[in-house]
Amino acid sequence: MSNGQDLLGRLRADIVKHTFAPETKLKFSDLTERYDLGIGTLREALSQLVSEGFVTLEAGKGFRVAAVSRRDLSEVTEHYVAFEKRALSQSIAAGDDEWETQIVASFHSLSIIEDLSWAERMRRHGEWVERHRRFHESLVSACSDRWLLKLRSLMFYQLERYRFLSKMNREKSPARKRAEHRDIMDATLARDAKATALLEHHIRDTSESILGTLPEA
Repeated sequence: MSNGQDLLGRLRADIVKHTFAPETKLKFSDLTERYDLGIGTLREALSQLVSEGFVTLEAGKGFRVAAVSRRDLSEVTEHYVAFEKRALSQSIAAGDDEWETQIVASFHSLSIIEDLSWAERMRRHGEWVERHRRFHESLVSACSDRWLLKLRSLMFYQLERYRFLSKMNREKSPARKRAEHRDIMDATLARDAKATALLEHHIRDTSESILGTLPEA
């Protein structure tokens, strides 16, 4: 992976995990020290994140982490639900034994963290983010529509920012979320059409838990 692509992934992850909070000014002096890369590489990565909606660029004021709002979360949720359900349906139709094995393995890896105490889960939140991503990606990995996967991936990362806000604002039952993940996995492996409905409920429940704490725009 090139330095530029590696930096893009690291910057995106730091925004998703709220290392850089919403509306934080992204100063080149701080970023070059943190990532040990030149301004040109940083500018290219930040410009890509502008196109993805994670960063904004204002003339004369530079780059800033995109704000969060109820309207934005609602729009992201609707797009993500639509893309994720389509991708899951296609995966269920096309998935093979290797696909099933990948789902089971990623669920087990995620469960290890979801079984921990809340304080320990929050301490290892970066790991949870990665394992949660891998689990949801495994569900749709048999989908062959590349553009659909790119769009659902973008919406996944956008929604991930809000998931962390949900954790900071209200402690939810980790056992309930783990049960939802298992139900989605079981229905998917059984090639049961209700898997997409379970997935939609899982996504919308997360969004509803944070909506009331956000500004309108």
